[in-house]
Amino acid sequence: MADHKHGEMNITAQENTFAGFMKWSTWTAIWIIVLLILMAIFIT
Repeated sequence: MADHKHGEMNITAQENTFAGFMKWSTWTAIWIIVLLILMAIFIT
């Protein structure tokens, strides 16, 4: 088994996946907050 060397693994795919997930999570949270605000204004 090869020795592990810190910092040599290519993690570009993981970084891109995480960045996409964070972007999706942020936009989802924003839309939920906007929806709740609109519901509070127009439904009450």
